[in-house]
Amino acid sequence: MIADARSDARAAAAARPVLPRAFWWLWTATLVNRLGGFVVVFLTLYVTIDRGYSASFAGLVTTLYGVGGAVGAIVGGLLADRLGRRATLMGAQLLSAAGTGALAFTQGREALGATACLVGLAGNASRPVIQTVVADMVTAQARVRAFSLLYWAVNIGVAVSAALAGVLAQRGYTPLFLGEAALTVLCALTVYLTVPETRPDPARSGDGSGPDAEAGGPSRRNRFLAFVAVTFLVGLLIQEVSTALPLTMTAAGLSARDYGLVISLNGLLVVALQLPAGRVLARHGPAGPLAVGTLLLGGGLGLTAVAGSLGTYALTVVVWTVGEILLAPTATAAVAGLVPGHAHGRHQGVYSFAWSAAACVAPAASGYALDTVGPAALWGVSAALGGLAAVAYLIILRGRRHD
Repeated sequence: MIADARSDARAAAAARPVLPRAFWWLWTATLVNRLGGFVVVFLTLYVTIDRGYSASFAGLVTTLYGVGGAVGAIVGGLLADRLGRRATLMGAQLLSAAGTGALAFTQGREALGATACLVGLAGNASRPVIQTVVADMVTAQARVRAFSLLYWAVNIGVAVSAALAGVLAQRGYTPLFLGEAALTVLCALTVYLTVPETRPDPARSGDGSGPDAEAGGPSRRNRFLAFVAVTFLVGLLIQEVSTALPLTMTAAGLSARDYGLVISLNGLLVVALQLPAGRVLARHGPAGPLAVGTLLLGGGLGLTAVAGSLGTYALTVVVWTVGEILLAPTATAAVAGLVPGHAHGRHQGVYSFAWSAAACVAPAASGYALDTVGPAALWGVSAALGGLAAVAYLIILRGRRHD
């Protein structure tokens, strides 16, 4: 019986989808690149403290960075389908490195704003391309696991880079930005040399035949557009964590340090739970995890309306973070299953644009809601929108597996 159990375990391991070596090169480069992502962390401080500009101008520069990122998502996805994944990713990362290095020496308001916009555009252009490469090279059954690993690497990188940037910034911002530029070039060359071109030929692709399988087929197109619209709504909810939550906590008498302690739970939980959650999520279709994740996200945010202490705010973070863990990799994998392989790039670009657009809209929308209707109403509406998004995901993805 022991021998049979061992044989069954080996058979199960053999049947588990294997991620190709090229994926691990891409994963490693993504992790290293995120470890050196200093510009986003210190852009506002660089503009105000190092360059001496006002806080309002720093806000404008940050907005231009975000607008560039939104445009970059669309451009990167389109070019990935037209020029190829490797060339687009290489070009985006090299342009990002050049812009980051130039940011350290740029003089004047107009030039600083334009350079920040360029860095945002080039930096975010690589995001849909990386998602496209993963969708191309990994089997449908392994996509959720692959995107879970990628999401985990991004979160590890962001957390470590924030800590490193705080130490390195004491020596000045110029070495910080030049170091990020050099690291980006290294990662770009590594990916170009180790990851093959994955763009399929539409003429030979099995998913490119049939009236409903075309990138512009009405059923697939409408389902995808509905999915993106719901994703934009979910993006608005997630952005409240960095816009409305700190304002709500400080209005309740808590400090910025308290907010930092509470929000750090998010990163810790993602690092601890994302990988085991990915193995579980891979066994299910996308509709259930997305619906449950969105309910937890909305519910956790809704609980903020009744939170009154550091402990209760921490509890709300735990609830919505579990929702985020379910949502993030499943949604990206679902996009790949909704569209034909030769059109992965442009669709991943539109999907990334939904997140970028939400990041641009959410600060103003959250601030206006807090000023006009108050925090209790804002968080109550957030809970309702989470429920609405959950139902929408179930309708859009009903009956679908990871295919």
